[in-house]
Amino acid sequence: QVQLVESGGGLVQAGGSLRLSCVVAESIFSGNHMGWYRQAPGEQRDERELIALITTNTRTSYARSVQGRFTISIDFAANTVYLQMDSLKPEDTGVYYCNTYPTAFEPWGQGTQVTVSM
Repeated sequence: QVQLVESGGGLVQAGGSLRLSCVVAESIFSGNHMGWYRQAPGEQRDERELIALITTNTRTSYARSVQGRFTISIDFAANTVYLQMDSLKPEDTGVYYCNTYPTAFEPWGQGTQVTVSM
């Protein structure tokens, strides 16, 4: 059974927007902080960066590189975590994953590819 399913990536021009979704199995969703992680081209799995976090009481925090441009949100009824990405830059290119925080659930989902062209 797949526990983390990301979707919504694609190819977009710089300045554009995308909205990522992650459906999370109930057994993982309940009681865990959730985050979006990014693996940039050429990086290894252990270099995945936490870029957005939402806690169990819906407090949010962001990496400096995406602060003010990305918004993480959660739909508890749908067991879904979202990442609204605006004003995209080429350096936002990468594979985006959602997972629990601080300890990531294994196995990770397949991720969703985001490519931002100039």
